[in-house]
Amino acid sequence: MTGRPVGFFEGTGMPDSGWWKALWPDPAKVLGAVGVAPGMDVIDLCSGDGWFTLPLSRIARRVIAIDIDTALLEAAKTRIAERGVAPNCTFVEADAYDLPKVAPGPVDFILLANAFHGVPDQPRLARAVRDVLKPAGAFAILNWYARPREETIILGEPRGPATELRMTPEQTIASVEPGGLKFRNRVEVSPYHYGAVFERPL
Repeated sequence: MTGRPVGFFEGTGMPDSGWWKALWPDPAKVLGAVGVAPGMDVIDLCSGDGWFTLPLSRIARRVIAIDIDTALLEAAKTRIAERGVAPNCTFVEADAYDLPKVAPGPVDFILLANAFHGVPDQPRLARAVRDVLKPAGAFAILNWYARPREETIILGEPRGPATELRMTPEQTIASVEPGGLKFRNRVEVSPYHYGAVFERPL
């Protein structure tokens, strides 16, 4: 953790856009697979440079992109503004744990992509998510499979978080459910990732 800014989760650096596109060539398809639907109010948590924020803005009624990194939020704003779909997006600089303080109200869906493996207190984050979801609202985690990093080759190089940070679906479920969310289903979203979907009980 030495040298990482306060509030930044471990192993969650933003990759260059070339291999981001190679890893997620069709982000809208991923969003549909985990349950994002038209008319939803959605939070893109730890949104980074907006790779998923952009397709979310084309599907959802309203999108709130939250990240602790000012530079990445600015990159996301630029990405979305250049494509003319910014009016339904709000960008918030904040720590993910502070989600209940900065969310504008209960939402239908929260997405967390490529970051959960680095969260120091995962049940705490799950509680924060629960507190801003509507009853029966969903929380989708896109997580790297617990495979050795040297086996996750993208554009000819090993990519993703360190092997020891990666989590099995069972580990993810065990880390989220103590925060008050119930596991709903799992979907395959890339050769290297699964989507674990949880819901806030009624």
